Amino acid sequence: MVSEELFRSALTNQLEATDFTGLGRRYVGKVRDNYTTDDGRRFIVVTDRISAFDHVLGAIPFKGQVLNRLAAWWFDQTAAIVPNHKVRLADPNVLECIECVPLQVEFIVRAYLTGSTSTSIWTHYQRGSREFCGYKLPEGMREHEKLREPILTPSTKAPKGEHDVSGSREQILATGHVSARDFDEAAELARKLFREGERMCAERGLILVDTKYEFGRTREGSLVVIDEIHTPDSSRFWQQASYGARMDQGVAPEPLDKDFVRRYLVEQGYRGDGPPPPLPDAVRIGAAKRYIEAYERIVGEPFVPNLEAPMGRIARALSLNTETNG
Repeated sequence: MVSEELFRSALTNQLEATDFTGLGRRYVGKVRDNYTTDDGRRFIVVTDRISAFDHVLGAIPFKGQVLNRLAAWWFDQTAAIVPNHKVRLADPNVLECIECVPLQVEFIVRAYLTGSTSTSIWTHYQRGSREFCGYKLPEGMREHEKLREPILTPSTKAPKGEHDVSGSREQILATGHVSARDFDEAAELARKLFREGERMCAERGLILVDTKYEFGRTREGSLVVIDEIHTPDSSRFWQQASYGARMDQGVAPEPLDKDFVRRYLVEQGYRGDGPPPPLPDAVRIGAAKRYIEAYERIVGEPFVPNLEAPMGRIARALSLNTETNG
């Protein structure tokens, strides 16, 4: 177990930004700093930043290590089902990957009627819509209720700062962001990954509620899953043991994911408009505890954080000259 004291000391020693000038061309996302080399590799540095409602909210202790190590574990576990871009776990916060050309669509698989964002399936249902991304939804469903079967709800990948747009297969193809061939191949891979994720999570007492997959083509033309897979950032996880009782009581399921932070923001009246409110230390630590519990439940071993100063440690792991790094 990570002690409360260790959580608090980590609040001031987090990986929030990187600038490894000798590593390659840099692209900064909401959570990941990506470096692309001329020889066809990509180094994904997973920071401790957390985002919700399309805003970066701050940092969560040990979050980058949890996400990176868990994604690497899932890539290894599912490689025989769907190939991926992982080469090696280069550092607790760094994944070395094959550089791919990403599809400009995210493939989201949902198994439950839930969500708090303006684009979520529950928000649409609550407003009276009975169709979501081309799927008909029955009357009389409750929030957090299981759907008859998992559904694929693809979304365009909007530039940073803009909102993604969900739609049916036909609507997504009409945007011109992806070809029918790429869409259909990726959709089938997404369904395979979700079925395996559901099975493995159920064995560990967790419900895989929904998740996001991203795909890209290698230089050889193979379609592979990229970025991350089945992490508390890209997925919702609920405690299986308490789900039924909490539904009977009209209480939201117990989350082990980013929804803990989303729910806090919604309680403050924030849903993405304007600057987000600051996250109190108690919320940041609470989120860290849930991320770590998800890791330990899924992987089946204790999470032991690396406490070295991350910038110097990463530079050494990647054989970089620390004098050239910001």
